[in-house]
Amino acid sequence: MSLEPFEIHVPQGKLDDLRRRLDHVNWPHDFGNDDWSYGVPLAYLRELVEYWRDGFDWRAQEAAMNAHAHFKTEIDGLPIHFIHERGHGPNPIPIVLSHGWPWTFWDLKDVIPALVDPAAQGGDPADSFDVVVPSLPGFVFSTPIERTGVGPLGTADLWVRLMRDRLGYDRFAAQGGDWGAMITTQLGHAHAEHLIGIHLTNAFVVPAFAGDRPWSIVSVGGGEGDDPETESELIDFQRRFASHIATHMLHPQTLSYALHDSPVGLLAWMLEKRFSWGDCRGDVESRFSRDFLLTTMSLYWLTDSFVTSVRYYAEAAREKWTPARQTSPQVPVPTAISFFERDMPPGAPDWTRDYFDLRLCKIRSEGGHFGPAENPEAVIEDIRKHFRALR
Repeated sequence: MSLEPFEIHVPQGKLDDLRRRLDHVNWPHDFGNDDWSYGVPLAYLRELVEYWRDGFDWRAQEAAMNAHAHFKTEIDGLPIHFIHERGHGPNPIPIVLSHGWPWTFWDLKDVIPALVDPAAQGGDPADSFDVVVPSLPGFVFSTPIERTGVGPLGTADLWVRLMRDRLGYDRFAAQGGDWGAMITTQLGHAHAEHLIGIHLTNAFVVPAFAGDRPWSIVSVGGGEGDDPETESELIDFQRRFASHIATHMLHPQTLSYALHDSPVGLLAWMLEKRFSWGDCRGDVESRFSRDFLLTTMSLYWLTDSFVTSVRYYAEAAREKWTPARQTSPQVPVPTAISFFERDMPPGAPDWTRDYFDLRLCKIRSEGGHFGPAENPEAVIEDIRKHFRALR
């Protein structure tokens, strides 16, 4: 299939249906929960829903997204949506940026223009990139999908097809966080001959979810701590991330019957992750604007893609992984990692030096799991510095 230009335009009927649902909510009781210790507080959620219904301007957000060049193609029977922006500079490096859950491609909105046209922001045009930002299979506009078996390992293969066969880039760079970090790591492991280098905002081995209990995040979180402080931080990490991984891996379809039918339920489920995983320090809107949060929720709701986005977890647990190499490091391409202190537990930089060809490692005090959305300046700086040495 050729590349088809794509413009985002949600039918008005979908927006009218959303408003109708937001008008008729059966609110549960809540008490003793002002600090989010039981989940999203009722008072704040009602306030956000009221704004979603009466103040949020989807068409304005749609116009902002459509300022970029969007395309769709089909690879192995799967619809793939992506942004493709050509760099403004003497020798742009092609780079594919991969998002995670509950992210969308729009989490990278502040990174895209800085990489495409650094001179417009006071930078050096020699640092420019040709930027490709796909939606993962089953996420927002990369829908609908009708077959099982599509997880992060398979997505890495799809991205090679996208970059080489569809866009004509024989060698390219890759960047990612959350699922995007796993996809990018697999690219660096299995397709090293086509990779210039990679940049990550989380570090995982591949496959990250394997064995008899893939829903357990003990290994993902770094195992057990060697001292009480580290152990406490690991427990905090597991507390913040455990519930959704188990549910999404084991019962994604069951959960979806509730959240596919209720925009308020979907909002609450995803909002709690932004609060718990981001560097919010008690205020989710200190990191994510109200409009950005509701744009994210609307993208999932209006594309009916919550179900396939959470089934991605189950597919990740079922994917069969065959190592492409037995040599060390497992990821032999030049690697940069930006660690955000509110995200991964301490200690990760130690093992990464053996697993990756690690050229740059930065510990950032500001930011959490959603690095490109929370601290885009740091992500931009680290990408530029890493690939400047590889041009």
